[in-house]
Amino acid sequence: MNELITQINDAVWGYVLIAALVGCGVWFTIRTRFVQFRMVGEMLRLLTDSAVDTVGEQVKNQGPESKRKHISSFQAFAVSVATRVGTGNLAGVASAIAIGGPGAVFWMWIIALIGSATAFVESTLAQLFKQKHKDSFIGGPAYYIQRGLHQRWMAITFAVLITLQFGLSNNSIQANTICGAMQEAFGWNPMWVGAVLAALGLFIVFGGIQRIAHVSAVLVPVMAIGYVVLAIVIIAMNIEHIPHVFKVIVTDAFGIHQIAGGGIGATIMNGVKRGLFSNEAGEGSAPNVAATAAVSHPVKQGLIQALGVFTDTLLVCSCTAFIILISGLYQMPELNGIALTQSALQSEVGASGPVFVAIAIFLFAFSSIIGNYYYGEANIRFITSNSLVMTTYRVCSAGVMVIFGAMASFELVWNIVDFFMAFLTACNLIAIVLLGRYAFRLLEDYRKQKRQGIKEPTFHRSQIPELEHELECWE
Repeated sequence: MNELITQINDAVWGYVLIAALVGCGVWFTIRTRFVQFRMVGEMLRLLTDSAVDTVGEQVKNQGPESKRKHISSFQAFAVSVATRVGTGNLAGVASAIAIGGPGAVFWMWIIALIGSATAFVESTLAQLFKQKHKDSFIGGPAYYIQRGLHQRWMAITFAVLITLQFGLSNNSIQANTICGAMQEAFGWNPMWVGAVLAALGLFIVFGGIQRIAHVSAVLVPVMAIGYVVLAIVIIAMNIEHIPHVFKVIVTDAFGIHQIAGGGIGATIMNGVKRGLFSNEAGEGSAPNVAATAAVSHPVKQGLIQALGVFTDTLLVCSCTAFIILISGLYQMPELNGIALTQSALQSEVGASGPVFVAIAIFLFAFSSIIGNYYYGEANIRFITSNSLVMTTYRVCSAGVMVIFGAMASFELVWNIVDFFMAFLTACNLIAIVLLGRYAFRLLEDYRKQKRQGIKEPTFHRSQIPELEHELECWE
């Protein structure tokens, strides 16, 4: 079975999805006039944006409507980064380098640079088509597929795929990596580590998006800053090797040896696959949490999520790649995944390296588990409001699949995730290509208001007359 899944993954990723991802990224980059580069300053400014209702007033100034527990831009950013910054940044990068060579890092950078435009479009659409929910707002690709394309069957297909991908199979990878790191560092039994993870996860997910958002807002800055600081220290200690690291990455990405030997395909495929798994641009996952934010204009959350792609791949993934390439251990075939990252850190900082990675991966991957769970919850709610179904999903997502991941093999859990990720991404790309024109119009409106000197642009659904009856919010 594992072999069959591998063959399907190679066929889909090798000939279809890479071209679609790159093509969409380039198209959205051109149509948004390079939004991911031109508006970086605005992205950073929006991190401090107050939670606002759909009419653009601060929540504290509102009447009964403000009783909803609004999610701020930063909290939505934190939850999305929590799911992005996880095993893909430590184990995924190591796996890409081990299988595809150092050149895979270059293709991870490329997919992040152009993919951030895709992330902008999908998250802007999620904000546009979001709906009111008892806790805050709810939305994502399933919602904009149904409201924007009027294709209920396609929306349900996406909802099922993302639940299988993030809510279930993706959580098995997070647990697998945490348990591997703990076993490598402390010799702890994976079964018991998995049981503790499941108990913690169940406690948090039964608290809903509010508890998930608050936990993520604490964990994400701590784990990201700590890991980046360590990487900067290691790079500073090996500053003389950095020009060689860049040379190895670029030459391996386009090297004559790789082309002649047919290895260039593996380099690109692994770079794009692991880049997508890490930053999720175009996959349709981040829009689910982007829709929960209370902002005055849909473009705001689109910009925030584009920044999330940069934070994940260009910052955190690059840290892991540099540590591994500086160590030179990527050339050892017996090392892969989290073990390679731990060994690389050990070679640079001594015996404390594996322990630090174990702690870091616990924070990275655990925050991903609770964030991944929410993606499934939002989409199950799209299909049904049955409380028994939701309770069963919570137990399976944060409990059963976590324990399964703790016990399963490294190759099996990654193959399952790659399988669902391919079809999930294809479904979302079709939708955002067809609906992208609305994101372009919203961006132009946002820029127009900024040019007029309006510090906080606002949006009203009457600005898109053909969608006015399809938009539940933006009153």
